[in-house]
Amino acid sequence: MDQDVTSTVDAIGPRLRSLRRHRGLTLAELSGAAGMSVSMLSRLENGQRRPSLEVLLVLARELRVSLDDLVAAPETGDPRLRLKPVSRNGMTLLPLARRPGNLQAYKLVISPRRRRMPEVASHEGYEWLYVLDGRLRLVLGGEDVVLNPGETAEFDTRTPHWFGPADDHPVEVLSILGHQGERAKVRAAARVAV
Repeated sequence: MDQDVTSTVDAIGPRLRSLRRHRGLTLAELSGAAGMSVSMLSRLENGQRRPSLEVLLVLARELRVSLDDLVAAPETGDPRLRLKPVSRNGMTLLPLARRPGNLQAYKLVISPRRRRMPEVASHEGYEWLYVLDGRLRLVLGGEDVVLNPGETAEFDTRTPHWFGPADDHPVEVLSILGHQGERAKVRAAARVAV
């Protein structure tokens, strides 16, 4: 085996451990979900055993990462990202990065169908929004603001929130999600939602 392949294979165990911990899973939880023993998973993480392709595919699925992310495959030299958009609830999410980590970046295209506000939601994390095109309505705690192209907002996602088009036109937004929670900050002139 050449040196690049050997170093990539040797790095799978520590990478697997890091991804498991990042997801907040114990050895027992991941091994149970993947259908393997705790000792086998422990040996994989410690580099005492090399995983088969079948095992890697199962672990990648359970960790919700691509196989390339799990093995940290060496770059091929092609700088293009071939990321697949996901559409749901009137919104198309296009991931802008393929590496799991503290920050996740997305381009969102939100359909006017999502204009009707559902219940606000909250979750762990921190979010930054930058409006590229259209007008974005952001309901954040007791605030209800409209952001125009070029305006940004940042907030602790533990604060109940919702966002969608402010009018009958789609809105395009860059979104960066982080894991730390801090107090909410909105950087936009407050406007009454129309």
